[in-house]
Amino acid sequence: MTLTIPTTYKGLTESTAIALAKAVYTFEPTAELSCREIGDGNLNYVFQIEDSKTGTRVIIKQALPYAKIIGESWPLTLKRATIEANVLRKHGEFVPSLVPVVYAADETLAITVMEDLSHLVIAREGLINGQNFPRLSQDIGEYLAQTLFHTSDYGLHPFEKKRLAVEFSNPELCKITEDLVFTDPFFDLETNNYEPQLQSAAEAIWRDQKLQLEVAKLKKSFLTESEALLHGDLHTGSIFASTTETKVIDPEFGFYGPIGFDVGLFLGNLIFQSITREGIERQVVVSHIEKTWEVFALSFSELWKTESIESFRDTQGYLEFVLDKVLTDAAGFAGCELIRRTIGLAHVKDLDSIVDTEKRINFKTQSLHTGRALILQRQQIGSITDLLEILKEVHK
Repeated sequence: MTLTIPTTYKGLTESTAIALAKAVYTFEPTAELSCREIGDGNLNYVFQIEDSKTGTRVIIKQALPYAKIIGESWPLTLKRATIEANVLRKHGEFVPSLVPVVYAADETLAITVMEDLSHLVIAREGLINGQNFPRLSQDIGEYLAQTLFHTSDYGLHPFEKKRLAVEFSNPELCKITEDLVFTDPFFDLETNNYEPQLQSAAEAIWRDQKLQLEVAKLKKSFLTESEALLHGDLHTGSIFASTTETKVIDPEFGFYGPIGFDVGLFLGNLIFQSITREGIERQVVVSHIEKTWEVFALSFSELWKTESIESFRDTQGYLEFVLDKVLTDAAGFAGCELIRRTIGLAHVKDLDSIVDTEKRINFKTQSLHTGRALILQRQQIGSITDLLEILKEVHK
């Protein structure tokens, strides 16, 4: 079947999504296709096309030209769809089992046609519901090490790394991160969103000059350090998982930035779960935090020793310096994530879904205190054990 791609952007319907799927994916000749829109995010439509005879499914994701949470008054670049498809393909070169297969992409329609992952569950939803994903920390630690090492100056010729940095320039979506993660929550702005019971805690953050200085330093790192090709939004809602499988999705915020950012965002979103759990359930999450870092550090170190092109690769202490910086940065970025998801514009269901108001406010207050502690004490964090000690102190 010949598909005529429009020369201008046009939103898909269920019928045009089916026609598109037929053109780019090999279904059985007798396939009977149906389609439904299943997206629940703020920036995209997600169409699931299924052959009712065989159960075969594919996903077509189409970027919206605006953010649903705000509406057409907040326009968004459609180039992010191309960024997403290309990040998945690039990261898939290093961890093919940990990202969905991309079958096709089109920049004009802002679409990505990819593997259906509906046999898995979104990690955030599963964690909230008490599910355990035993491979989560192992797989994400490996994902982080492989993708960040192989797209950095440690694993790439400088010409290729700089070429990729240009290809993955993503200024519009980076600006969203700059504002929502590093700026707005730390000032009294209308974009912030929180319960009245958190007013005094929010005001304390806005008055805290020491905290603001450290956040400014972290923002500078995000703005200026082009270390590796990041996912850019690696939270538990961007991961599909089961007891045996993990897949990372939605890298539309991908760009070249500091390695610790991806690490920190993932750890920060696990920390939400550690705050809301008690006893053995909390220990399971804490173990995931610890293991994520341990797997990342071990895998990154092995890659450094066997594949690094860095001239100072064998210089005693340099690898340790690099890993120490990643952990320090990750702690700070995790702290920013905790604060912004609590009083900023976009929240997390881990906290907002708690019906009991007293518990919810208590957990959100802990999130703010934990975030502040991680930011201010990050330079004293020399190991993942030190980070966990901070979590333990706040959780008392």
